[in-house]
Amino acid sequence: MAPPRILLCGDVRGRLGQLFKRVSSVSKAAGPFDALLCVGQFFPDAPELLEELADHVEGRSPVPLPTYFVGDYGIGAPKVLAAASRSHANLGFKMDGLEICENLYWLKGSGKFTLHGLSVAYISGRHSLDGQQFGTYSQDDVDALRALAEEPGVWPSGITNRAAKTDVPPGISEASGSDSTIAEIVAEIKPRYHIAGTKGVFYAREPYSNADAVHVTRFIGLAPVGNKEKQKFIHALSPTPASTMSSSEISMKPPNTTLSPFTAVEQTAGAKEAKKRTADDTNDAQYWRYDVSQKRQKHAVGDSDKLCFKYLSSGSCPRGEKCNFRHDIDAREQYRRGVCFDFLNKGKCERGPDCNFKHSLQEEEKNGSRNGNRSRGANVNRSKECWFCLSSPNVESHLIISVGERYYCALPKGPLVEDHVLIIPIEHSPNTLSLPPEAETELNRFQNCLKMYHRNQQKEAVFFEWVSKRGTHANLQAIPVPSSRAAALQSIFSLAAEKLGFKFNSSTDGREMVRTKFDSKQSLFYVELPEGTVLSHTVEDNETFPAQFGREVVAGLLNVADKADWRNCALSKEEEIKLAEDFKRRFAAFDPNT
Repeated sequence: MAPPRILLCGDVRGRLGQLFKRVSSVSKAAGPFDALLCVGQFFPDAPELLEELADHVEGRSPVPLPTYFVGDYGIGAPKVLAAASRSHANLGFKMDGLEICENLYWLKGSGKFTLHGLSVAYISGRHSLDGQQFGTYSQDDVDALRALAEEPGVWPSGITNRAAKTDVPPGISEASGSDSTIAEIVAEIKPRYHIAGTKGVFYAREPYSNADAVHVTRFIGLAPVGNKEKQKFIHALSPTPASTMSSSEISMKPPNTTLSPFTAVEQTAGAKEAKKRTADDTNDAQYWRYDVSQKRQKHAVGDSDKLCFKYLSSGSCPRGEKCNFRHDIDAREQYRRGVCFDFLNKGKCERGPDCNFKHSLQEEEKNGSRNGNRSRGANVNRSKECWFCLSSPNVESHLIISVGERYYCALPKGPLVEDHVLIIPIEHSPNTLSLPPEAETELNRFQNCLKMYHRNQQKEAVFFEWVSKRGTHANLQAIPVPSSRAAALQSIFSLAAEKLGFKFNSSTDGREMVRTKFDSKQSLFYVELPEGTVLSHTVEDNETFPAQFGREVVAGLLNVADKADWRNCALSKEEEIKLAEDFKRRFAAFDPNT
């Protein structure tokens, strides 16, 4: 199969007519192309361009090929983007773009999706502390992109370091249009290609090598559409997806490859920070909160003063001792107790009172007494029409894989991935949270056995439940994700929540806290992450919440967004029987009921 053919474009600034005229001429000469990716500012910077923008957004002028944009700022942006956010077609968690009109997609916040076999990661907008709804990215977006790992649309600070000076466009200023946060992300995730706008010039840097990675990175900065200097604003690529390349192909380095520009940035920043600390009091309370030094040195690896997000969020880092960031056990424990990553890493948090995490160090909490007077649920009557009641004639018995006293396990109809499992109450219950303690004990046993089973295959289990106040029979979903992706779960669920307009409540006390606070008169979604953190959200009566939210988020993380709807994964009964028998055979050594 031929590699995909992709067009790249710099700041559009509302000049869609001029852009698509150029796209048409390029396509006639060298096309066809599969998609167009636009970086930099997409919306107009002058009111007279609003009509041209509206012609395309409202369908009077066509968008000729699938076009994806970041840079969600400029005149007219709030009106267009607010309407798109409310559109029924854009409800749910979508990392592959919110549809503005036919063939035009807004890449909101940060995320990662697959485009014709290529892995595309993005961060939209500019860094800002004022929390605007559109046009800026938040620390949550940064954390999610760092966890998802792979490619940002703003110039990173320091990109011209170690580059041939004769190739650097004149007038480039690091102080204008560059972003140090992007530089940090790019240095960590090491994309094969980094495309950016915002500087007003075209610049194709020599490839540069990456520490602890075999491939090189190519940076391309694009000029604005219709710029007076006639600088290049559109560029064509036909990259071969890394998944189809041999190790020798992906490690090939052109003769003009330079060292990474970002190692120079890190060394300079490190020298400045060391000088600053020499002048400061070593007992400064702001420093010891996040600077791993002196007696805490023995707990950490890595030479950087900055903490490793992957290690803090999951307890492990695939880079191990080669990681450029610090692995600190004390900071990890504080993070588990709900302390803000930014607070631990920098001594302050830019989100301030809007942050859901704690901004002070937390002492170890003692286990509180359990509340033994929980509601046992309203409806325990079996329904003959219920698909999940074990006594119902409608139950899909061929999918059942293990039966206990109060719960049973079954494979779902239309599994998201192999070994996707449902844990279901035997009695008719609308949720798993209001059942008695002995039922909770058995549920925990099922969960622990599934965790051990998946870990034996280098995977981690994520559990989630959608509790509708009008629900019928509960089911707790258990989906395995590769261990290497488990660290991204909290960030990706938080990002999905932000895109739907809410923030999760986070608890490190597991299901116990959710059970204690559960109100059966309200709908609830919660997810239990591999390290034990539970994210929960109580759904208001006037709130639209997608019932498949949990599945959509995990599908996005695993790059199988087309499987978010279980109906797209439906199997024949014969295939289901084989799937169940194969699972039972593999699970036999872990099954608590054998």
